[in-house]
Amino acid sequence: MRPELLNPLFAETETLDGVGPKLKKPLEKLGLTRVRDLAYHLPDRFVQRRVVANLDEAGVGEQIVIALTVIEHRGGGASRAPYRVLAQDAAGNVLALTYFGRASYTAKKQLPVGETRWVAGRLDRYGDMLQIVHPDSVEEESAAAMGRLIEPVYPLAEGLTQPRVAALVHQALDRCPELPEWIEPGVLERHQWPDWRDALRLAHRGEHPAARDRLAYDELLANALALMLVRADNRRKRGQSLAGDGSLRGRLALPFPLTGAQQRSIREIEADMAQEAPMLRLLQGDVGAGKTVVALEAMLLAVEAGAQAAMLAPTEILARQHYETLRKLAAPTGVSIALLTGRDKGRARESILMGLLDGSIQIVVGTHAIFQDAVAYRNLGLVVIDEQHRFGVSQRLLLTQKGKRTPHTLAMTATPIPRTLTLAQYGEMDVSRLDEMPPGRQPIDTRVIAADRTADVASAIERHLATGQQAYWVCPMVRENEGEDLAAAEARHAALKERFGDAVVLVHGQLKPELKDAAMERFASGAAKLLVATTVIEVGVDVPNATLMVIEQAERFGLAQLHQLRGRVGRGSEKSTCLLLRGEMVSETGRQRLALMRETQDGFRLAEEDLELRGGGELLGTRQSGDTPFRIADLEQIQRLLPVAHDDARLLVERDGGLASPRGEAARVLLYLFERDWGVQLLRGG
Repeated sequence: MRPELLNPLFAETETLDGVGPKLKKPLEKLGLTRVRDLAYHLPDRFVQRRVVANLDEAGVGEQIVIALTVIEHRGGGASRAPYRVLAQDAAGNVLALTYFGRASYTAKKQLPVGETRWVAGRLDRYGDMLQIVHPDSVEEESAAAMGRLIEPVYPLAEGLTQPRVAALVHQALDRCPELPEWIEPGVLERHQWPDWRDALRLAHRGEHPAARDRLAYDELLANALALMLVRADNRRKRGQSLAGDGSLRGRLALPFPLTGAQQRSIREIEADMAQEAPMLRLLQGDVGAGKTVVALEAMLLAVEAGAQAAMLAPTEILARQHYETLRKLAAPTGVSIALLTGRDKGRARESILMGLLDGSIQIVVGTHAIFQDAVAYRNLGLVVIDEQHRFGVSQRLLLTQKGKRTPHTLAMTATPIPRTLTLAQYGEMDVSRLDEMPPGRQPIDTRVIAADRTADVASAIERHLATGQQAYWVCPMVRENEGEDLAAAEARHAALKERFGDAVVLVHGQLKPELKDAAMERFASGAAKLLVATTVIEVGVDVPNATLMVIEQAERFGLAQLHQLRGRVGRGSEKSTCLLLRGEMVSETGRQRLALMRETQDGFRLAEEDLELRGGGELLGTRQSGDTPFRIADLEQIQRLLPVAHDDARLLVERDGGLASPRGEAARVLLYLFERDWGVQLLRGG
């Protein structure tokens, strides 16, 4: 159970003053659902303002605080014209407070004619008129009472303002209790870090450079400790030694020879599975490097030794695809393979459950349905988890509890991870790398094309489809949003359907599963020739006849995503092409990413280069999906502080006896604070 002293932090945001259903929605968009989330909603940057008596003392572009008397409100008139409030300073200088869209309603309330208000914002010029666009704050108090000359700037969503978020953060910080210290005293002293509660307050004020480091370190320590506990617990468990005789694997008739990297990985897996301690290994491979074949070899080894194997996939599309691939490859062995997803009902489902229970089904492929309570195995010896980063450790632990003894676990990812971050994400696992491509794979011709040539691209697709081959068109979002300039899959699908008719199908994450599967089935079977999609097809979709990939607004994607999307083509014998459509405004980093995509198809190199390009300032987690499990620690902090956190966690687990010390009790609080509570259950004495 969560320690009681953390309860105030895990209260819903609605318990804060001023938060009702209307404000709850934009907060949820930012992932702010509890008091804890607001306390950790750290500023992106800080703005330093200067109090000026009149506008003559200020320069254009400067952040100022000034007392202004409201003269007149001027409505926008035309639908998109701005709403302006004219106001004057103590010397009679006039400026406009300019608002766009719905913000005009706020202006009417905050700025009554004839009243004086203290206004904070950036002074700009529009024609001959000085102006402040969307003031950061409008207050009745004096500049001194405002007390915000160094002001935090928070990430916002539509419906939120800086003052509103700052007020909610202030309430959240007031609810933060004193917590016991979990950092090793020597580390704390060496870095001169404040205690946890002070660090939070200082990080929101920007007053102590080490405060943010302290908070990042807490997150890194929680993760390192939880993963280390998983590893230590795994070593204590008794699994079953599985040594195959090669009778099934020898019957495989693979269409290609195994690469050296595949052979090496298979030997590492064989050695692990022969031990009684359960294997916990990550198979990390580039797109098309042959992870599925390695997984099949491991599963057949388990079956040879009299056990069953289960393969867990993150989506039904991927589960069905793995099932078909394994069924074809394993056909000469005669092994019984079944597919189990959440949509299987009635007699078909009962038959599969019975086959798993009596052992007549030797390998099962499925989604999360394969570890539900009703599913029991005769002798589960190996669990293969595809796209490991899509599953939490707690989900993985649920599946490994399905065996009479703890089964061996092989996790796979097709997302190359920089060596720097492997420890952060997979610190509890041994790692095998597939860094060789199977022979005969042709390089993908990658080109960067300006978005204003979209009509030419559509014509190229028409010629391409006329040859009998298929194509993908990927957009960054599902549908157009007001205020967003991102290309939308629904609009692109409608436009292409006018030209190509029913040969075009649409797939995105918001479609009902049956509609998504039907569209994918039409494309996989060749009935549909052009698939318009979002990044839902990023991983695992395998249609060898699809040899053209178009990625719209490619500069909006990270290198890892672009590489994964490109990997959907080049899977057959025909030469493949990837067209990266770029917008007019491309940042320098965006240009470098697109240039790298043209230069190399080595996923491991791209991962390292992406890490270098993003640098230390860009926060991970929600911004770059799947990169790391962190929301506070940025890349620079991970590289600098993770080794220290790893050593600190090892000290606690191996020397301090888990919960046997006061610091161990504090570690329990830390794990719950960062929701690594699955690790709490593994603490000795926990």
